Amino acid sequence: MPLPAEGDLSLRTSANNVKAEVFSSKTEAKTLTIKEMEAIAKRLRRHIISMTGKAGSGHPGGSLSAVEIATALYFRVLRHNPNDPEWPDRDRFILSKGHAAPLLYATLAECGYFPVEELSTLRQLDSRLQGHTDRTLTPGVEMSAGSLGQGLSFATGVALAGRLNSQEYKVYVLLGDGECDEGQVWEAAMAAAHYKLDNLVAIVDNNGLQIDGWNCDVMNLAPFNEKWRAFNWHVIEVDGHDFTQLIDAFNQAKLIKGQPTVIIAHTIKGKGVSFMENNPDFHGKAPTAAEVEIALKELK
Repeated sequence: MPLPAEGDLSLRTSANNVKAEVFSSKTEAKTLTIKEMEAIAKRLRRHIISMTGKAGSGHPGGSLSAVEIATALYFRVLRHNPNDPEWPDRDRFILSKGHAAPLLYATLAECGYFPVEELSTLRQLDSRLQGHTDRTLTPGVEMSAGSLGQGLSFATGVALAGRLNSQEYKVYVLLGDGECDEGQVWEAAMAAAHYKLDNLVAIVDNNGLQIDGWNCDVMNLAPFNEKWRAFNWHVIEVDGHDFTQLIDAFNQAKLIKGQPTVIIAHTIKGKGVSFMENNPDFHGKAPTAAEVEIALKELK
């Protein structure tokens, strides 16, 4: 069965309208309603399904779980400009869980960093959209990703550089909860607190699953919030699919002084697609053509 001809590319007109409204200048994003952000989130989920289905590979589960996080950041929180990706005073978004590249690509395309049509080239030879992010290829990508556990260290360095250069940008870094098995995450957490990097915000996509199964069986992180507090981070816990809670958390993080903030966002892996939700099989497996068709119907 061929992949459905319908899908996300047909949505480019409405997406571009949103882009024009939100990113008219190098300032804070204009306020969108919750309903408008929900519509964007649904488009991102459709992109993720279509991209990975066409590519025949990729990581849909952990991309779908963080859709509301990315939407809230790019369409409500971050200072950024798709027409000037290297704007020195932009806020930085670091995707530490680099296998969730389909989510970041879909978000960047919806913002206008590159054409939405380019999403269909995911993982193809000579495409700018590779399986893990590459900052030398893709406009808007801040870090080349591959091995897990490195993003918080990278973000800590970027935040420290901003302070040393007297720049006021914020650094946001998205980690996976399974990624927090890595020791380097906690080395970076210790360093960020030591240097009192209050311009750094970590968000953990806490969906409870990693490629080998449930985190509690592979490497139990509990008590997760207390671990971060013990490293002297300000901790906020939210429903990672609730825009109101996410926006409130990001606003609160901007007010914290003298320590970094971590937002533990409780999410559902594969969110929005019934047969992918809480299913570890779709951590790193693309949907078949038939599954793409079913998923896109669910996401109408």
